[in-house]
Amino acid sequence: MLTRLTSILSALTVLLTSILLVACNNTATPAASSEQSSASASTPVNVPQYSAEQFFATKTYFGNDINHDASAMLVASDESGVFNLYRVSMDGSNWQPLTQSTTDPAFPVSWFPNDDRLLYTADQGGNELNHVYLREVDGTVRDLTPGDKLKAYFAGWHNDGSFYIASNERDPRFFDLYHYHSEDYSRQLVFSNNDGYGISAVSKDGRYLALSKERNNADNNLFLVDLASDKPSPLLITEHQGNISHQIYGFTPDSQSLLFGANADSEFVAAYSYNLQSGTTSPYSKADWDISFIYFSEDKKYRVQGVNADASTVISITDLQSGRALQLPELPAGDLRNVSFSDDSKYLSFYLNADNSPSNLYVWQLGSPQAQRLTQALDSSIDEQHLVQSEVVRFNSFDDVTIPALLYKPHQANPNAKVPALIWIHGGPGGQSRTGYSPMIQHLVNHGYAVLSVNNRGSSGYGKTFYHLDDLRHGEDDLQDIVYGKKYLQTLDWVASERIGVIGGSYGGYLTMAAMAFTDEFEVGINIFGVTNWVRTLESIPPWWEAFREALYAELGDPAVDGERLRRISPVFHGDKVKKPVLVVQGANDPRVLQVESDEMVDAIRANGVPVEYVLFDDEGHGFLKKSNRISAQQAYLKFLKQYL
Repeated sequence: MLTRLTSILSALTVLLTSILLVACNNTATPAASSEQSSASASTPVNVPQYSAEQFFATKTYFGNDINHDASAMLVASDESGVFNLYRVSMDGSNWQPLTQSTTDPAFPVSWFPNDDRLLYTADQGGNELNHVYLREVDGTVRDLTPGDKLKAYFAGWHNDGSFYIASNERDPRFFDLYHYHSEDYSRQLVFSNNDGYGISAVSKDGRYLALSKERNNADNNLFLVDLASDKPSPLLITEHQGNISHQIYGFTPDSQSLLFGANADSEFVAAYSYNLQSGTTSPYSKADWDISFIYFSEDKKYRVQGVNADASTVISITDLQSGRALQLPELPAGDLRNVSFSDDSKYLSFYLNADNSPSNLYVWQLGSPQAQRLTQALDSSIDEQHLVQSEVVRFNSFDDVTIPALLYKPHQANPNAKVPALIWIHGGPGGQSRTGYSPMIQHLVNHGYAVLSVNNRGSSGYGKTFYHLDDLRHGEDDLQDIVYGKKYLQTLDWVASERIGVIGGSYGGYLTMAAMAFTDEFEVGINIFGVTNWVRTLESIPPWWEAFREALYAELGDPAVDGERLRRISPVFHGDKVKKPVLVVQGANDPRVLQVESDEMVDAIRANGVPVEYVLFDDEGHGFLKKSNRISAQQAYLKFLKQYL
């Protein structure tokens, strides 16, 4: 089950990103896009407009770990309005509730290797102080990481069924590693982290621990700890010159090698293997884009590899005995997500996701002619044909840097029925707008708003040079990419060129406010928990980000050194420059962008006599996980846009 941890954590990241705010292959140049638009029908297409309640009646599923005897999967669903856990039979006929939370979402980690106990994680009201919980077979729940201000995460299984948890309870800045016994849940501290390492993976035999340590936002190192030694100490295994970024995929199932990624010889991340006995490193796998993850089936028969290919995840499954790709049955169009094998590799479970179709759970018995779909995620009142597929487009920015983006064209848009448009800006700053279903975007597009999800310079997935083009240039060069995204939209003959707004969350919320304060390009702005005061934000980062402080400063600036520039690019100090309507949305428990950021931004705009609306959720953090709050936020976006755009 350790081999599935990478998949589980990767899928959780994807899920949270899509819930909080995502955007979303077939590359086209701006000219090609314009020609295609001009050739479109001149008669408006009538599609029904669906409500926010209908879009968020869509069920979101997460997790599909198969238990020890392949009788059930562990799945989270927000059908109740809050994510809870379910035991789902392999044919999907029985969904047994395992948790009944009405407040704090529960996310699955894993079944136990040999029985139906399970681990899951939850925070409190969106504060990001996740604990690791154990649910016994009889339904009893135990907090394995009790405490008021700690944060913890699951770190892997041992071959003998024991497991590892990382926790910052000893020092809120750094995570230590604890080994938990599976019978009485007693634990032992096996690695005390006093130097800011990131704990990434433990070998299944329990001997080796893989660590990372940041030097700056372009360079880090990987270390190996022999936990069997008398005095375990980190051994550098990635000695190098210059800036090279490394990431850990995990140990091979036989505990003989560590697989990791590096961008030493290319713009993109390739995979390498470090032999634990000989200490030698050799190339393992390479693609034309970044390799995002690699993991294995429990019986070592199959390898799963994910590649971030032009804003979509392309997963390949290799039969390690034959070296050939596993041939899946015919499936609907979409991207595979969260591939999980049963222990004997008899069954394969996965999700399939597309722009116009939320993730649906499938189970396939290997060798059978077809996979069985177990869920209907999209609400039955919505017709998939009325939703919109994104198109990958590219445009040139002010300095001729090519900027990739995802374009959503409403069905009703054409030269005789021009539509208003929004530029969507992802979080990060090093995030990426990716393909996949987003009820937020689809709802706006369904109501006649074109959306251009811009992957401005500094976005991940397009090579290390592009990723670092915005270093210490935030609110300047990347903001110009947003402005030139508007200029691109204005070349499309079906866009109402004078009615273009900007919207984004987190860092995207910052760039939204920067666009409203420092340019006169956009008619409206929707700031969703965006940073507005960089000095305060960088001075008040959560303590558990301490290991990444220097990397954060290399990216954005050190408030003690770069305070003048940070104040210059912080919209809260320039509220008098905001001339057009703004909507601000914030979670009161947000530990990253404090509520005071949004409070002060709203006050600064109001003082200037400009229309500003403010939506505050008392029970949310950095993102909105409760379905009722997501609906309320979506209704606020649409009402605001209808009034001002």
